[in-house]
Amino acid sequence: MTTTSPRANWSYPTAIRFGAGRISELAEACKSAGISAPLLVTDPFLATQKMTKDALESLRAAGLHAAIFSDVKPNPVESNVYAGLEVLRKGGHDGVVAFGGGSGLDAGKVIAFMAGQKRPMWDFEDIGDWWTRADPKGIVPIVAVPTTAGTGSEVGRAGVITQEKTHTKKVIFHPLMMPKVVICDPELTVGMPKHITAGTGLDALAHCLEAYCSPFYHPMAEGMAVEGVRLVKEFLPRAYKDGTDLEARAHMMSAAAIGATAFQKGLGAIHALSHPVGALYDTHHGLTNAVFMPYVIAFNKKAVKEKIERLAAYIGLKPRYSAFLDWTLALREELGVPHTLAGLKVDDQKFDLMSKMAPKDPTAGGNPVTLTKAGALKLYRKTLEGAI
Repeated sequence: MTTTSPRANWSYPTAIRFGAGRISELAEACKSAGISAPLLVTDPFLATQKMTKDALESLRAAGLHAAIFSDVKPNPVESNVYAGLEVLRKGGHDGVVAFGGGSGLDAGKVIAFMAGQKRPMWDFEDIGDWWTRADPKGIVPIVAVPTTAGTGSEVGRAGVITQEKTHTKKVIFHPLMMPKVVICDPELTVGMPKHITAGTGLDALAHCLEAYCSPFYHPMAEGMAVEGVRLVKEFLPRAYKDGTDLEARAHMMSAAAIGATAFQKGLGAIHALSHPVGALYDTHHGLTNAVFMPYVIAFNKKAVKEKIERLAAYIGLKPRYSAFLDWTLALREELGVPHTLAGLKVDDQKFDLMSKMAPKDPTAGGNPVTLTKAGALKLYRKTLEGAI
């Protein structure tokens, strides 16, 4: 008898302390991770906010030798990592609290990873088994505290960093970059501006959607992705309308973690097109994903029509591909997301370069329809013109 049996490697996240007020457990979480001298890594804006200052003070009040590093761009670059690494080493810090949105989380995780490495950061790009080049003994533990509900980087084993020389976003990966403890406190997201709520929430949707559509075999991740899409549909409009809606904020934090867990199954053309734009124009990652989303949904139709129809039915829409596409368009409009690249102040001047970069992006391989240079160029043009 001849049979075909699926074969795959699976990994799921870490310990998560979820719920309002859990930030009060930050010092204890650090101690449980073996950290006595944490470096809190965040972005310049958050460094000025009360919740960040309170977190830093709580660490010091618990007897921990804590300091802060906040020289991190919205799309972190390699010089941010090396600057943070110098602070970590000079301060004798034995762990990192990665605090904030995707930029603070990714930069913090990569700084913690690079603490014990002697090779250049790019030697550990997520290509094949390059991660085995690293010295695991020098990687310091991480506690992650997300303050947005989008990237889900708090439950990931990688960080996205822009290589300044090439203006290319690259993924640095190692299993020990997974935070030891995650604190998901929805109260920390209450102050998010509407446009950040929209951009981060739609980033979570992009993660869930692309993971679901990826052709790779991972039924557990696929099942999670479906529920993540439902949570976004039910709760993102509520969180956007009323930033103090703690129930909606909490469910969106769940959706973000779900998306980042699910996309170990794969991402796709939304991210592959978005990464060059973010690297070259410094646009908000989640918002850029949101702009590309309906164009990629239409591009992939021939490969995922039946799957999208099942997904549409699960989230309460008519089981039609067009119903799901129409919902994404309506959601973007409700959240004030631009319909075209022009809304992100992106023109066609770098389309040829971006069309070469997109198919080479590590996320492109998970798209259900092969993304070529010609296909990427066509999608960039459509997204500029607004022609789905």
